[in-house]
Amino acid sequence: MIINPDDSLPLSDQEKRLLDKTPDATREARLIQLQKKLTELDDEDLHPPVSSAALDKASVKLEIAGLLLDLDKKSDAWEYARSSIDTFIEHEAFEDATMASQYVYLADQSDAIAAIGQAAWLAVTYPIDPHLTANILSHIIDETPDDSDGAAVAAATAHFIVDVRCNEQNKEELRLFTGANLARVAKRHSNVRSNIEFELWVERLELDVPEKFLVRLRNVIDVMVQTDWWFDRDALQRNLPD
Repeated sequence: MIINPDDSLPLSDQEKRLLDKTPDATREARLIQLQKKLTELDDEDLHPPVSSAALDKASVKLEIAGLLLDLDKKSDAWEYARSSIDTFIEHEAFEDATMASQYVYLADQSDAIAAIGQAAWLAVTYPIDPHLTANILSHIIDETPDDSDGAAVAAATAHFIVDVRCNEQNKEELRLFTGANLARVAKRHSNVRSNIEFELWVERLELDVPEKFLVRLRNVIDVMVQTDWWFDRDALQRNLPD
């Protein structure tokens, strides 16, 4: 059944923190605290044998980036988010790397499209929070022309991810969102307006065959990222469990 799209998307815990209603003055105070903490972590690195605090610093940078986005300081947010990604990848903190890549996208700089493509690759490749994955794939839908199959592939992938990653307690709400998104894409892509038309559309585009639409998503991501990969995805893929 086709469901009318719902503007309310369940969020991951990190995204809730990003989008909360905290007053700007409180955010500014928290920002000062975090920047002080970052300076202290930098100082620790200068005094061996204290162990490197690279991952701690990356986590602080990620929180700072979220606060800066809230304060609409996008270029500053970009700097903190982008500089944290290498560390997260190195320490296999893939959910944080995904969030950082999404923040780079939200910072709306010249590498925004490459950023959301890489966020999508991480979000689909690794078993991260399905709410975050669905959000990232919805960004790809928004960036894709109405008549392109790319949005359909992204919407189908989000719906599939919810089915395989969500527990029963959390599945229903998120599945309603991803199903509504898929219906919205069908309408804008092929003017689909009935359940029968929807089923035929899904079958025609093979959106019910994960082995096919996941490969097509990879191709969509390749177009978005081009050669601007920030990590060695082939090396990461080789290290995935069988």
